Amino acid sequence: MIFFTDYPFVVFVISFLLLWSSALFGAYVLRKKQILGADTRDGFGVIQGATLSLLALLIGFSFSMSIGRYDQRKNYEAEEANAIGTEYLRVDMLAEKDAVKVRTMLKDYVDLRILFYTTHNKQEVKKINERTAKLQAELWAAVRDPAKAQPIPTVTLAVSGMNDVLNSQAYSQAAWWNRIPVMANVLMTLIAMFGNAMFGYSSRNPESENRLFLVLPLIISISFLLVMDIDSPNWGIIRVVPDNLISLATSLNGK
Repeated sequence: MIFFTDYPFVVFVISFLLLWSSALFGAYVLRKKQILGADTRDGFGVIQGATLSLLALLIGFSFSMSIGRYDQRKNYEAEEANAIGTEYLRVDMLAEKDAVKVRTMLKDYVDLRILFYTTHNKQEVKKINERTAKLQAELWAAVRDPAKAQPIPTVTLAVSGMNDVLNSQAYSQAAWWNRIPVMANVLMTLIAMFGNAMFGYSSRNPESENRLFLVLPLIISISFLLVMDIDSPNWGIIRVVPDNLISLATSLNGK
């Protein structure tokens, strides 16, 4: 299932149009039904301030959640590179023929992992994941069979290292799927719409304040853009760059 939150700029455009329309709705529709009187303006101001404060709090929490998930993805990328690099050394415990085979496969595996982090097409990512799963099965078989034939501690050390390689990829994939819940974004958008509608309704002269109705929706939409961009692993501007894997690939190709 494809969520629109995978496309931060689409989120920005949609949220801006929704919030701007909400402000105009409050200014030109709600005010026609009942103009805000002086006796109720103070109470309305308290409600409006509380709504916008709640919205700011929710945006802050969402930003914190997205940053946490971004840091988690970065940490798992570093752990992947470390696990692969360690296993590349541990395969020396295997027979020379098996070691050469596993090293070649590990180099291909690193290249696939780099593609996973740098590819921004969903269909291509799907194909990369399929190739990765196939290569993982081949890597496991390449260390499993020698371990069965010669179950000594030095050989099983290579098996343990390969297990770490496979686990690190699974943790990275789980971090990729760990996103801010869609319903949380929907509820935050609804609160933002109510806040902008109240902002428009509280205006004293909508015709002269027409341009001001663009400001609050724009600021909130930019905030939504930043949160969704950081929370989107592959399709935002701010993405995890696989520096550790690229460095590892350079090192391995030089050997």
